[in-house]
Amino acid sequence: MGFWDWLTGRDSTPSAPPVPEVDPAPTEADILASLDGVEQLIGSGALPAVVRSRAARVTRLVRQTLPRLGSLGLGSYDSYSVVATATDYLPEAVGAYLRLPRDWADSRPVENGKTPLLLLVDQLDLLGATMEKIYDAANSTDAAALITHGKFLQERFGHASGTDLNLQPPPAADPSDPFDLERP
Repeated sequence: MGFWDWLTGRDSTPSAPPVPEVDPAPTEADILASLDGVEQLIGSGALPAVVRSRAARVTRLVRQTLPRLGSLGLGSYDSYSVVATATDYLPEAVGAYLRLPRDWADSRPVENGKTPLLLLVDQLDLLGATMEKIYDAANSTDAAALITHGKFLQERFGHASGTDLNLQPPPAADPSDPFDLERP
């Protein structure tokens, strides 16, 4: 501490910058609650059938993928995408459409000749295709392990045909064979 600092009452040691508060990551309960909210909108009748079916596909795929998030790697881009789809991307897309008057949203072109309805359908198709790929990726690790195990079993017990395991007992020993080592 210098003389000037002592006179002004300032401490010469720099203080650490404040740590910004970060929202905690959504829990599985948060994700499921968000999906439940979207499913209530789907079931409310406020959405056209074409939107309901696509949104339901996305929620189904997210629900199927949730138990497998660990196989994607915690903190991975794919696991983040699943969580963000459930808690942000899907609810925001449906919500933005629902905030518009129906007749206007379904009939007025707003971008490249597309109505908000068609834009929403495109967004839901993109989310659905992405969630399908992520679901496949989440399952591919176990599928690869199954393939590897099957190859091991085939090498160990099988033959080239793939299913012939030849589980028949060996032929009986010839009592006259002096070189039969398995004879009592």
